[in-house]
Amino acid sequence: MQMDPTTVQLIQVLERTVSSDKNELEAAENFLEQAALSNFHEFVQRLSGVLVTATASPVARMAAGLQLKNQLTSKDLTLKYQYQQRWLAIPADTREYIKKNILGALGTENNRPSSAAQCVAYVAVAELPVGQWSNLIPLLVNNVVNPNSTEMMKEATLETIGYICQEIESEVLVSQSNQILTAIIHGMKGSSTSNHVRLAATSALYNSLEFTKGNFEIESERNFIMEVVCEATQSTNTQVKVAALQCLVKIMSLYYQYMELYMAPALFPITLEAMKSDIDEVALQGIEFWSNVSDEEVDLALEEGDASEVGRPPLKVSRHYAKGALQFLVPVLMKKLTKQEEFDDEDDWNPSKAAGVCLMLLSTCCEEAIVPFVLPFVKDNIKSHDWRYRDAAVMAFGSILGGVEPTTLKPLVEQAMPTLIELMYDSSVVVRDTAAWTFGRICEIIPEAAINETYLKPLLESLVNGLKAEPRVAANVCWAFTGLAQASYESACEDENQPETYCMSQYFDFIIQRLLETTDRSDGAQANLRSAAYEALMEMVKNSPRDCYVTVQKTTMVILERLQQVLQMETHIQSHSDRAQYNDLQSLLCATLQSVLRKVTPEDAPQISDVIMTALLAMFNSNSCKSGGVQEDALMAVSTLVEVLGERFLKYMDVFKPYLCLGLKNHAEYQVCCVAVGLTGDICRALKSKIIPYCDEIMTLLLENLGNNTVHRSVKPQIFSVFGDIALSIGPEFKKYLDIVLQTLVQASQANVDRSDYDMVDYLNELREGVLEAYTGIVQGFRGDSTNTCPEAEIALVEPHVPYIIQFITLIAQDREHSDGNISAALGLIGDLVTVFGAKLLPMVDTEPLNELLMKGKKSRNSKTKTLATWAVKEIRKAKAAANNTTSSW
Repeated sequence: MQMDPTTVQLIQVLERTVSSDKNELEAAENFLEQAALSNFHEFVQRLSGVLVTATASPVARMAAGLQLKNQLTSKDLTLKYQYQQRWLAIPADTREYIKKNILGALGTENNRPSSAAQCVAYVAVAELPVGQWSNLIPLLVNNVVNPNSTEMMKEATLETIGYICQEIESEVLVSQSNQILTAIIHGMKGSSTSNHVRLAATSALYNSLEFTKGNFEIESERNFIMEVVCEATQSTNTQVKVAALQCLVKIMSLYYQYMELYMAPALFPITLEAMKSDIDEVALQGIEFWSNVSDEEVDLALEEGDASEVGRPPLKVSRHYAKGALQFLVPVLMKKLTKQEEFDDEDDWNPSKAAGVCLMLLSTCCEEAIVPFVLPFVKDNIKSHDWRYRDAAVMAFGSILGGVEPTTLKPLVEQAMPTLIELMYDSSVVVRDTAAWTFGRICEIIPEAAINETYLKPLLESLVNGLKAEPRVAANVCWAFTGLAQASYESACEDENQPETYCMSQYFDFIIQRLLETTDRSDGAQANLRSAAYEALMEMVKNSPRDCYVTVQKTTMVILERLQQVLQMETHIQSHSDRAQYNDLQSLLCATLQSVLRKVTPEDAPQISDVIMTALLAMFNSNSCKSGGVQEDALMAVSTLVEVLGERFLKYMDVFKPYLCLGLKNHAEYQVCCVAVGLTGDICRALKSKIIPYCDEIMTLLLENLGNNTVHRSVKPQIFSVFGDIALSIGPEFKKYLDIVLQTLVQASQANVDRSDYDMVDYLNELREGVLEAYTGIVQGFRGDSTNTCPEAEIALVEPHVPYIIQFITLIAQDREHSDGNISAALGLIGDLVTVFGAKLLPMVDTEPLNELLMKGKKSRNSKTKTLATWAVKEIRKAKAAANNTTSSW
């Protein structure tokens, strides 16, 4: 076939995209970029022409397919949408020409995976959802089932189907699920089928499982699918076997309630056999299957508990497969635990690590039932001469702690303590690492076994020694200190106040010094050690008794000094990784500063606040604050300073305000915006009426954020809550903002969401809670307190809105999916309204929905909700008593 010069040139350029010559490669990439920009339609047309040309070189065809695919999709969701719209804007005849080419290229390439398959799939992902290319699925199905199709054609077509299923919203394909399944099953079953075709078909099945729900609901079809998948797990080809096992894992998660019939005869023997395999990929899928079963059954147990609480039958019930299989699974998992690598990469996932996770999940799921299957292995191997068996025994012991009842667990752990402490000095780094991790688990799950007098001193000695060990061991030791600090503090707390002393007091200063040294280790970036050490430091300070205050003071000064040193390092940053480490360090120091600040006494706080604020302002001014994470942490540190100083924060308000406003305007990084909004509320509560000079600017920014659709939704509930804080702080001065705020509250209270999306239901509840908090702040602010009562005229401004507020509370009361936070805020607001407006409000609140809400609040497990419900009921009774003496109407 004769090619025109432009196509010949394009082919030459495409061939250079794999050149080892850097200049040639760059020139080729620039040429293609320019071609796409100067005439996009012609460019994609010509690429499709190269892809379909059998005489073009395989490299050129593959590169053409890749270029075309990159013009159709992107990992960035916004870009992907733009690319799809750009494709749909191409004239229909041009698109038809391209589609004919890419379909014609299917099955004609010699390379794997097929480039044409990706091109067809990404055009389909753009067109099928808008009702175009309706004949594509039948065409693809025909390619697979047609006896004259080549193996390459079947494989490339099944790959196409797999990509489409993976990328497209599942509801788009539901109506064609039967046809798609026909092609997939044909590809998996054919006796003459090559492994390449089988693999493509099995992968496609995996991607199609979500939208074949209708097929799984029909017993005959389900039986057939299960038979085909189980058969594929017996393939001698490892890739096909692994892909089929992956299907089983996913089927178990999606269709647990239909699996009883298949468990004993097929699923159990297939997955147990897979677990025993010496091929890692196969074993991993077998283990993953039982991890999934455990996960699913834990969720079902929770659902059963919730259902019985409200007196309804659960939607799905657990078949307790995990408990029934324990005696067979645990020995295999133990064996896998002994196959660990001495120098494995921490990020490498292998059967040994998977077995540890599976044991933990089985323990959570089966609780006490797992102990008799694990303990004998632990006792037999914890002192083995082979480090692999010692390590496996410790790992097994640590893994089952989470599910066992404290009464059974405490004696087990106490008995194991001397051996575990000894293992902290083991010759094997792997064993020491697992022992330190196990102590982390003990300190988190059953800390009373660790802080008893017999073992505390030798345990602390072994942990402090472990801080000098390899980063992976030291990081786990830090985690153990975190748990120990919390446990020691809690056991010493007899009431809400800070205890005078606790069991770690005599070691406190020494441990803090060692942790500070650990944060400075040159290898601190490995195994997350530096952040683990700072985390432990924060927890030690946060959970410190009064007799350790001198050390807290010293630590505060060390952290401040470090923060100032770090800020001076900015000029020495040379590389991207330097910048990342520098930003991380600033964030860690800010977080640690918050912990120590919260422990500083009210007398000491003002003495160090100038130095702290100067350091934080320097941070806001630095380049680091262009990174959202650092800006967020610095704002949170200011929040803690506000908490500690109260009204005394006013002296910093003028210098700090520009940075607060920058945070409120940071729409791109919504976490920063969220923290800035929260901090605004903190400042208002601390400064009270002294915030008035700054309110106009703050209110303008908050209202702008509410009206801006690019602001992330999670910011909005917080803004409403802050309106409440501002109204409460400035009282009657809030009247100039009242009309606009009440308008926005009415709009927000009418919001509704897709009830099938749990995240959106949670968001709606957060939004409503924010609105209730805003109303509460306004009512309380206009009412004033005992020392500062507002004139009647001020509260009269709110009066016309009261019927709407009651209507909104009634709407929440009648919503079965309201949150406990909603109930609490609604009851508080009812109480406030009755207190302010008295008897004339009674006809509005004495309704069935609101009486039910009050009853529900009184029965709540949440003490705050219970207290507010009791108080609201009392206020209503008072109003009723007053109403008996006078008559009044709304």
